[in-house]
Parts: sequence; C-alpha cells; structure tokens
Amino acid sequence: MPDDEGHPDTAEIELGKVLSALADPLRRRVVRELALGPADGARTCSSFALPVGKATVTYHFRTLREAGLIRQVDRGNSRMASLRRTDLEQRFPGLLAILTAEEQPET
Repeated sequence: MPDDEGHPDTAEIELGKVLSALADPLRRRVVRELALGPADGARTCSSFALPVGKATVTYHFRTLREAGLIRQVDRGNSRMASLRRTDLEQRFPGLLAILTAEEQPET
C-alpha cells in the first residue's frame, strides 16, 4: 500500500505503471537526468526547467511518484525529487541503463 505521500512500497512497483509513466518524453527526461546524476542526488522540480506550466509539472511528478520511479520530500516551500534507484534495480534490473543509453533529440 502506498505511503501517505503516494510512494508505493518496492514490491508494489508495477511494470505497467512504470512503463506508462516513462511513455511521456518529459517524464523520461526527468528520470534520465536523475539517473545520470549522483546516486544520492535530489533536485527540486523546477530545476528540470520543463517547458510546461506549474500544474503540468506537478502532474508529471505525481505520475512519476505514484509509479514508484521517484521519491519526493517536502523541503520548505519546494519538493525535492530523488530517483528510487535501488528499488528500480531490484524490481527491473537494467531499466535505468536502458533509459540512460537512449539517444536524445536535438533541442
């Protein structure tokens, strides 16, 4: 059962929900940037500079959190997002390697 913040337990992370969350290129970008960063790295949602409005950013991060890809923690007036790297490797070995190897489109 997800915790009060909507983070599923490791055993509850479902492949279908993970793949659905990763189908969106902006959400994939967030996960990829976290995966390429420090293992214990956490970033604010605004640090990703997604080209969408604040409500849409909130939606994307909620989707990632509820799928079990990220963990979010409140820090004052912002939320820090970190990749659930260990949990994802335990449930779906190699998934993060595939995401980080994906070719990036020119921006």
